[in-house]
Amino acid sequence: MLQYVIAGLVLGGIYAIAATGLVVTFLSAGILNLSFAAMAYTVARFYYYLNTQLNWGIAPSAILSIVVLGPALGIFFYFLLFRRLHQTSMLVKILVTLGLSVALPSLDTVIFGTEAIQAAPGLAPEPVHVYHLAGVPVTLDQIIIYSCVVAVVVLGVVVLRYTDVGLCVRAMVDSPAMTSISGTNPQRVSMWVWAVSVGLAGLTGVLSAPIIGLDAGDFTLLMVAALSAVIAAKLRSLPVAFFVGLGMGIAGALVQYALPPNSSFTAAVLPSIPFITTALFLVYFMIRGGGIDESTGIGGTLDRAIRPHTSNQSAVAGVVGRQALSWRAPAVGFAAVCLLPFIVHGFWLGLVAEGVCYAIIFLSYTLVTGEGGMIWLCQATLAGVGGFTMAILAVNHGWPVFLAVLMGGLVALPFGLILGFLMIRMGDLYVALVTLTFGLLFENLVFSRQLFQNGDLGINVPPPHIVAGLRVFTWLCLGVFLAVAMITVNLRNSTTGLALGAVRSSEQGAKTIGISVLQMKVLLGGVAAFVAGIGGAMLALSLGVALAGNYETLLGVVWLTVLVTQGIRYNATALVAGLAQTLVAGFVLVFLPKIFADFVPILFGLGAIALIRFPQGILTFQVRLFTAVVGDLRERSPRLFGHLRLATLVYAVALVVLLITVRDLWWLWLAITFLAYNVGFGYLYRQHQQNLKRTANEVVMPASPAPAFDAMAPQ
Repeated sequence: MLQYVIAGLVLGGIYAIAATGLVVTFLSAGILNLSFAAMAYTVARFYYYLNTQLNWGIAPSAILSIVVLGPALGIFFYFLLFRRLHQTSMLVKILVTLGLSVALPSLDTVIFGTEAIQAAPGLAPEPVHVYHLAGVPVTLDQIIIYSCVVAVVVLGVVVLRYTDVGLCVRAMVDSPAMTSISGTNPQRVSMWVWAVSVGLAGLTGVLSAPIIGLDAGDFTLLMVAALSAVIAAKLRSLPVAFFVGLGMGIAGALVQYALPPNSSFTAAVLPSIPFITTALFLVYFMIRGGGIDESTGIGGTLDRAIRPHTSNQSAVAGVVGRQALSWRAPAVGFAAVCLLPFIVHGFWLGLVAEGVCYAIIFLSYTLVTGEGGMIWLCQATLAGVGGFTMAILAVNHGWPVFLAVLMGGLVALPFGLILGFLMIRMGDLYVALVTLTFGLLFENLVFSRQLFQNGDLGINVPPPHIVAGLRVFTWLCLGVFLAVAMITVNLRNSTTGLALGAVRSSEQGAKTIGISVLQMKVLLGGVAAFVAGIGGAMLALSLGVALAGNYETLLGVVWLTVLVTQGIRYNATALVAGLAQTLVAGFVLVFLPKIFADFVPILFGLGAIALIRFPQGILTFQVRLFTAVVGDLRERSPRLFGHLRLATLVYAVALVVLLITVRDLWWLWLAITFLAYNVGFGYLYRQHQQNLKRTANEVVMPASPAPAFDAMAPQ
């Protein structure tokens, strides 16, 4: 048993270091760095590049990676991103850090290459020397990890308690406003806190690479496990986070010692220990305190008084015009997508159908996050529930396919209702963490069973007999999307939608006017889960297989970044995001070199990061800007507007004819369209800006006093 405990302390020490870095950044900046794993992977990959690929020594590689690159990344991203997030909503903070976590590993692949890494080096020279402690073998790598854990504890205590720097950090935690008044620059303190935190991320990455391998996905799972210790610490207590991290490592080792090593149950339980820990602590907090909120206890009285109200509604509000968008443009766009089966075929038509299925799943994000303001990160899991339910009923029990699809949504529905009920008293950040934990726990304990895995082949799903060909199936997917979108529109325009808007804006305000927040959130959670289940079932039909790898929880995080790039509150943007998910990847696969495949997640990650500048999404911002420019043109020059509208209609008809008759040159017609749009809109936008400046200059103050004041003047 001692051997297992010693091994558990290694992984527990890594959890403890990671949890410490996460808690420090949240306490000082109010941001839970969900890109911690991506930063750890970046530093570990750089260390591998120096030590293995360039044959540098361990000491210079470690110093340049952990001591130089880690803090430099923290300072760089602080000035580039994190300092701009201080006054934003929790939704934007979460999505921006998720976007960074998606973009950074792919950027590492572009920089360092795609070389297969068999084994990652640690900080011990190879071959690693083995010592014996009480008859138990202990490697030098393990001793180094123990030493780093002790060093982090000792240095942390000494710096925080007995130095001026620690005093400033503790003052920032207690009250940033009072710290600023006392003459300390809060931004400078935050900058160095970020430097230290990312330095700890780099240390975590280098220490854990020999154990878990050098793979970005494994690093993400390591961070999620460390988040269990962060939740146990209620995002505030460094000692609790540290010791819970150590305890999870030891618990995992003892479970491994107690259970049979070759059992599938053991293989499912071991990675689930951090998530079970999260569930136990959440139940304890809910029973003891009635609710948990990340904003409780953060800052002093002055900070709470001057803190601006930034609800999740503001996170998805428009910057250029805040009125509702017209239905005409989405209707035209949907009609254009319905024409695609006449234009494309084969591989591309399959991508269109698959993209529409993704769009149905994305509508569940539109409901739960866009309308409800709740940050759910388990939609991929709920989609998997629908997909596997449909496959099992249709294949194993002979149900009609469409009835099985409907049942897939109905089976996912209770999960949404239960999650909505359980998270009614949780803050936005806790909701995101709990749904992420639920998804990973469900993935490890349920989707890993042989019933769903089928020897890693999944469950093959034949297409329905009444669907004659891929073209008809694509129209069927579009019909399902339209039906779900109409449900969303009716919900938004009903009195329930008005109540949801009130809850999204201010839960306390909604309660004062008699709106049941519990009822609204449970209702929305159930509807969103139903939609995700329907989308997951349609995706399994499109791919021809229900496979657990297609519904990974972390893959759902990527889906969310794709959607928020376009805009999360509109059905049309969900359709665009779904098509972008498949068509962009297909375009890169067919027409560009292989290296460009890594640029797709980089672009989507950067789109999520752009929420700082465009909280509504880039596509939504562009549509609102286009609407403002065209509206100005209609008022300023109705005749020119009429001519342009006629020319646009004629060009659209000609484009459709060319795309249908001369398919091989589709890329040329689209390129010409793209160029013509940018030239024409660029000219109209410049005219719009000049008109705004001219209007502003026409506002002139009166040159003489008003008559009433003239009468009062002395004679």
